[in-house]
Amino acid sequence: MIIQTNEIVDLKTPTGLMRCHIFRPVADGQYSSVIFYSEIYQVTQPIRRLAEYIAGQGYIVIVPEVYHEYEPLGTVLEYDKEGTDRGNCLKFEKPISAYDSDADTVIEWAKHYEHGNGKVGTMGVCLGGHLALRAALNSNVLAAACFYPTNVHDSTLGQGQNDDTIHRLAELKGETMFVFGRQDPHVPFEGRLQIQQALQKAGAVYEWHEFNAQHAFLRDEGPRYDAELFQLCMGLVIRLFARNL
Repeated sequence: MIIQTNEIVDLKTPTGLMRCHIFRPVADGQYSSVIFYSEIYQVTQPIRRLAEYIAGQGYIVIVPEVYHEYEPLGTVLEYDKEGTDRGNCLKFEKPISAYDSDADTVIEWAKHYEHGNGKVGTMGVCLGGHLALRAALNSNVLAAACFYPTNVHDSTLGQGQNDDTIHRLAELKGETMFVFGRQDPHVPFEGRLQIQQALQKAGAVYEWHEFNAQHAFLRDEGPRYDAELFQLCMGLVIRLFARNL
């Protein structure tokens, strides 16, 4: 499927303009939307390539810049110590209320986008995995694919490092999918167990996968990339969205 990759929309949120990058099929028609949350570096080339892959399966993919309050629109942090330190700093600087208002804004926009059919799902990696899950607390989200979501088990996302995501899983209305690498130091075994037990207690409809892989194994740059596992996981994602979107 031929896709368009250069569309940008700047949405007004309670905390300022948020730039969103749109990837979508060029063929006429209306498609389901997937809000794709990036890791702490914002819209890097690996994130763009992954968004293009999902769009090529017949979805509108919307990638918000999660740190729009703190960095000029269009900012991409580098995969180096400086970029990592900055991304990790902002992850805890931004209030949870701002993450939530961003999600509500982009979900509402996606529901009425002229090329969309009103159906909305979420997906995310690392920080974005947590944001995809948290956005799915909005009842309009029909499915969420959460890859190695950080700071869910210890409730430390956002300003004050005291988020309530894991305590609100009963609010999930759509199907969620969780994918982890067992060698991921950011979400250890005990943390994964906490998340799964919370999902069970909440009665959530969810799918759970663990693989022998490192953190960020989907990122097609760097030594942790697992190409075979990437292919397997993309199949899981497409099946999840096909069932629900």
